[in-house]
Amino acid sequence: MIYVTGDCHGNFQRFQSEYFPEQANMTKDDTVIITGDCGGVWFGDSRDDETLDWLERLPFTLAFVCGNHENYDALERYPVAEWHGGKVHRVRPHVLHLMRGQIFELEGCRFFTMGGAKSHDIEDGILEPDAPDFERRLMTLQRKHRARYRINHISWWVRELPSDEEYAEARRNLDAVGWAVDYIITHCAPTSIALMGSRHNEADRLTDFLQEVRERARYHYWLFGHYHDNRAIDEKHILLWEQIVQVI
Repeated sequence: MIYVTGDCHGNFQRFQSEYFPEQANMTKDDTVIITGDCGGVWFGDSRDDETLDWLERLPFTLAFVCGNHENYDALERYPVAEWHGGKVHRVRPHVLHLMRGQIFELEGCRFFTMGGAKSHDIEDGILEPDAPDFERRLMTLQRKHRARYRINHISWWVRELPSDEEYAEARRNLDAVGWAVDYIITHCAPTSIALMGSRHNEADRLTDFLQEVRERARYHYWLFGHYHDNRAIDEKHILLWEQIVQVI
């Protein structure tokens, strides 16, 4: 069985048995995929251990694509391994980061993954912790009503968007299968869908790449998060947030 859900931001209450009773019939051979902003790897130290160990004890394998709210410094310290034909960061034996541009064979189906998104809660700037005026700027923003800022390497990482190498790897892997997959799992949406909404409705290099995938690839369903809603955009494109949906 394969289930997919949306952004968690470090809150995994939805996986408690009372909210997700289907897990009673699941094993580690079954997978739940989070469409980015998992948030389980956030502090990058022992403060993450309790949460990650709890996730490892779940009866299924938990996998996630990365979002824009992940600690990339910490995430990239985990070993890279091969899992069902694609590359993962193995956070725990059964807690896996599905790396960008990969194709995984699950339950006889191909899953293409491409995490990442551009942060839009940074209108007040990205602060540099080692800047001489860091403390002054931080105090000023903390006094501002609903200030929207991030701190580099603490709450924001430039690697929230893919690198040239990750785009190239994605194209190579799609070329290898003739751009034919069954499911696409991303955090943000193709440009044509992103511009439809009122939340994060801006185009960028990643949404434009995903638009290319939408136009070139053959696939059955595309599931994504980022926009904090649960709805079917159309018969093939599904936006998820709190819902957990079975796809296989």
